[in-house]
Amino acid sequence: MTKHIITSLFTIAFLSACKTDPKEEQTQMKLTYPETVKGNVVDTYFDTPINDPYRWLEDDRSTETEAWVAAQNKVTYAHLDEIPYRKTLNDRLSKLWNYEKISAPFKEGGTEYYYKNNGLQNQSVLYKKNKNGDDEVFLDPNTFSKEGTTSLGNVSFSKDGKTLAYSISEGGSDWRKVIIMDVDTKTVKEDTLIDVKFSGLSWKGNEGIYYSSYDKPKGSELSAKTDQHKLYFHKLGTPQSDDKLIFGGTEEQKRRYVGGYVTEDNRYLLISGAVSTSGNDLFIQDLTKANSPLVHMVKGFDADAYVIENDGSKLFVVTNLNAPNQKIITVDAKTPGVENWVDFIPETENVLSPSTGAGYFFAEYMKDAVSQIKQYNYKGQLIREVELPGIGSVGGFSGKKDAKTLYYSFTNYITPNTIYTFDPKEGGTKEYKKPEIDFNSENYESKQVFYTSKDGTKIPMIITHKKGLELNGKNPTILYGYGGFNISLTPSFRTANTIWLEQGGIYAVPNLRGGGEYGKKWHDAGTQLKKQNVFDDFIAAAEYLQNQNYTSPDYMAVLGRSNGGLLVGATMTQRPDLMKVALPGVGVLDMLRYHTFTAGAGWAYDYGTSEQSKEMFEYLKGYSPVHNVKEGTKYPATMVHTADHDDRVVPAHSFKFISELQDKQAGNLPVLIRIETNAGHGAGKPVAMQISEYADLFAFTLHNMGFEKLPNEN
Repeated sequence: MTKHIITSLFTIAFLSACKTDPKEEQTQMKLTYPETVKGNVVDTYFDTPINDPYRWLEDDRSTETEAWVAAQNKVTYAHLDEIPYRKTLNDRLSKLWNYEKISAPFKEGGTEYYYKNNGLQNQSVLYKKNKNGDDEVFLDPNTFSKEGTTSLGNVSFSKDGKTLAYSISEGGSDWRKVIIMDVDTKTVKEDTLIDVKFSGLSWKGNEGIYYSSYDKPKGSELSAKTDQHKLYFHKLGTPQSDDKLIFGGTEEQKRRYVGGYVTEDNRYLLISGAVSTSGNDLFIQDLTKANSPLVHMVKGFDADAYVIENDGSKLFVVTNLNAPNQKIITVDAKTPGVENWVDFIPETENVLSPSTGAGYFFAEYMKDAVSQIKQYNYKGQLIREVELPGIGSVGGFSGKKDAKTLYYSFTNYITPNTIYTFDPKEGGTKEYKKPEIDFNSENYESKQVFYTSKDGTKIPMIITHKKGLELNGKNPTILYGYGGFNISLTPSFRTANTIWLEQGGIYAVPNLRGGGEYGKKWHDAGTQLKKQNVFDDFIAAAEYLQNQNYTSPDYMAVLGRSNGGLLVGATMTQRPDLMKVALPGVGVLDMLRYHTFTAGAGWAYDYGTSEQSKEMFEYLKGYSPVHNVKEGTKYPATMVHTADHDDRVVPAHSFKFISELQDKQAGNLPVLIRIETNAGHGAGKPVAMQISEYADLFAFTLHNMGFEKLPNEN
């Protein structure tokens, strides 16, 4: 999520002058791929046998899998090495990336902290203002490992600000270690906490922290199923073996995702428990009374709910219960049941994502995926609608109750992330930090369009490109999508995309069903037996771009990661004629077995499972990318990309998918896999790895669209 420039000296007409004819599908010979042994594993679902010839690739600890990974990477990088402008893209992207990035400051124990990256540092550094008001390095994760692959995760200070608990991830894994440090001396106070995963770090005063963990799985730590999450309390100065189990560990309390957090006044502990990525039950405990019981506030998993704030015993709860676009309610902590809830900020036609700070509520609303902000006091009275710098996405407007100044960030597809101050009393806003980058936003434009999907649903999409673009059907285009898990794709600036835009490329992002852009109903319209809606929305976006002459199949690439990797995999197997290049990243690609790995079972709200019913099994089998690669089909040039330490979406998904593609590809276009080593699903990935990955993806894309040299080269 970052930023940059170079103005092309040539018009779009020049683009085609440096291209070969893509319709000839390159005269290159078919690549010789590593031999992938086929096994004879067969699973039976509802009396239907399903072959799984590449099951052996699920074993991420075997020497056979290790050798296969090395062999695949050898072929992939040999192909990439043949692209003449690959290094040029890497060098240019490195230059674009090389600018200072600073976060909004925050205060803990009266001391101001902030994050900064000088430009090409693999990890951002945590700084603090010392007693003289000078900046000094407080925590530098670049020193945690030689390769820069150990990243800093959560940072949580005790109430008095004298003790810090912070988590680290090694090699991109979701498993974390937690280190507890004295703030003044920066000395480690006790043994490192281990086996922490999908966890916040929340202090109970200065006494200790709440954190979440799974039992160590049987088998591979990177792929074995983790099914029962637990909340613990760690008291400072005691061994982890003595940590108190607060929630979980029994069949009655069995949840896949458990989190605990303490209110700012240290009065209440809130515990959220969920069996899937949507819907949770909610518990509250009064920390001011010894041995007070856990009280069930919200029962069942039909809706989401969390306490965002409290004013004494008055709780403010954000929920989509009977409010698909979310609302805030109030209830007294003594009688917190749903039957006692009173609307505070009612539901509107736009999706609500609120925050709090300086004694106010800030209601962020999404209107067609674009942010609007309204400020309310604790009585629910509207103070003002905050004037934003432009049309785009905002983040922030959060802080402690006694904060005098708040900060927020603003961005869109052509505006680098800029930080502003906000005066909560007067409503004034000022620019705090604008990145100084080599990218001139004035040369580019983003516009929102609405197109019609297969069933008549209107879908918004934002299209970004150079000003003066000629609609000649020959513009290299990346269509990026996600469409799942209630996640909203709002306009945001990414440094990597700047180099694509510089080359005269189009970057288009539709807001597919399955996301959260229009609330729970929009999300649910892309789940389980309605998942095909997501693929139809994406296909319709590609057809719109082609029908409007922005591009054509020979110049179109589709890109997505994680659930977006599934999107790309399903789209390219259903409509291989629609694009020239497919780039599925860290994708969920084996829909019959996804729920058997790590925390995958928690994704069932969105996907359903193959064991759920015969109807669900047949539906999943009908679009599962691994199971829908057809013999004799000409598939687009494909670069599957994944990482060996991805324990969110295990790389076996990608391994199986590329094995099917390499076995059955009928055309001459390459189908390759790029496997990053000592990296995970994406969080904390070193800058050097990110630059290398995007340079490779863009080089592969342009090369297989037929560009012999870069579009903006003389």
